[in-house]
Amino acid sequence: MSDPHVTEIIERLAADLGDRVYMDIARWHLYLKDARLDRILAQRLYEQTQKGPLREEQALGILREILVDIGGGRRQIPLLDLVPLQGQLAYMDIVEAFQKRLT
Repeated sequence: MSDPHVTEIIERLAADLGDRVYMDIARWHLYLKDARLDRILAQRLYEQTQKGPLREEQALGILREILVDIGGGRRQIPLLDLVPLQGQLAYMDIVEAFQKRLT
């Protein structure tokens, strides 16, 4: 994505996601920015919103599609399975606010 405007939009979305959405692993909160998953999630969200408004099930589907390596890559778990309900609520709030900014 060479368009500076698009890059700025994705970076802002990644910052929001990275600071507010976390994975719960053995009661540890690992924020998406620390796991370096914020940008990939932001890119996927941006790409999907370019096709039209996202419904909740579509937004959660993106979390389901992103696989997180564990155990040195011996297994992969969908990001959705690692984000607790509170994190999913924060995620949906960010998605809704993001879509409002785009309109």
